[in-house]
Amino acid sequence: MVMRHEDPVIPKPHSEPIRAYDSWVECGTLEELDAIQHLSNSLHMESLAIRERILGPNNPEVPHPVIYRGAVFADNARFDRCIDLWLHALQLRQNNKVSVVKDLLRFAQVFSQMIHVGVDLSFNYLELVLAATVLELERNKDKIANPGPKDDVELIKEEQESNLMTALYLLVLVTQLSKNMDADLVFNTKKLVFQLNKLKITLRDGQTLLHLAVNAETPVDDFHTNDICKFPNAETAAMLIECGADVNKMDNARNTPLHLIVGYQKPISDFLTLHSIIVGLTEAGAHQDTVNEKGETPFDAATTGVAEIILRAQSKLSLKCIAAKAVKAYNLDYRGRVPKCLEGFIELHGPVLRSEARASRHGASAQRFANQQREHENNAGGMQAI
Repeated sequence: MVMRHEDPVIPKPHSEPIRAYDSWVECGTLEELDAIQHLSNSLHMESLAIRERILGPNNPEVPHPVIYRGAVFADNARFDRCIDLWLHALQLRQNNKVSVVKDLLRFAQVFSQMIHVGVDLSFNYLELVLAATVLELERNKDKIANPGPKDDVELIKEEQESNLMTALYLLVLVTQLSKNMDADLVFNTKKLVFQLNKLKITLRDGQTLLHLAVNAETPVDDFHTNDICKFPNAETAAMLIECGADVNKMDNARNTPLHLIVGYQKPISDFLTLHSIIVGLTEAGAHQDTVNEKGETPFDAATTGVAEIILRAQSKLSLKCIAAKAVKAYNLDYRGRVPKCLEGFIELHGPVLRSEARASRHGASAQRFANQQREHENNAGGMQAI
């Protein structure tokens, strides 16, 4: 600052105040700097503003002190200031396409802490972080499908799983806050949930967000998040279903969400959750006669009489389902003989037989051979022309 005011005077370049830094305007004179020398917050905001101006918003080192300062605010229960700083750091990182897997989880943790201790949480903050999570999952999916030369696909898959779990935690928080919110405010968030479902991202074991929402064994982060996020969660499941989640989607063990919820071990103490989820799934079109890899329908997989009673009350077996079960039961050859859209439906109603798997692989091999043969003939024709 002293050198700036030597002859000739070099004034500081003008830069727009950043909201996250309390809209701080950098000191322009020695007198202004002297005036804040004993004001801790002002000095920190001054330093953050100077650092970002000099290094530039595209420098990957800029977010670190911003996050640290936000954590200090969180430790002092200044959650509003913490969130503003962390949102700014999140935006900087996403603008530079840097992984934000830890940043997103950090938000889920602090939001959970706020709700748990009774601090008001702006729904807008939650919506912003959920939007950032959807964006990050889209990028994860794209990178896995089209990895660059320096991309570690396994690491990206791990990040995608972590981001999916964070998305689940955020959805639980959304359902917590949306109970008292205007429907118009919640609508935009539901559009984000629809986008999330549309991505069709699963864990490595094939579980979707809906599977996780109804599964009592879903792991929960233990730093504040587990104070709020409990599974199975009827409200979260209902929101996912409303926003387009596939109620008949199977995981790698061919379990649908209905297979998982009927194994819930608290049918009496948490009856409303069990009942709400089973009814919600069946009314949304979940088939009660789908078969997992053990050959069990949801009714077979039920571990309590209460779950069986609820399932019986919701039983709606259609002629279409009966026909599909008959096809699987008698091992009839249906591939290529029914419309393609029906093959998947029939598949729901019985385990994949080895003969079918071999036939499927044989069909794929035959197709590859045919393609290679056509390519060979084309090349031969080209050689003759030459």
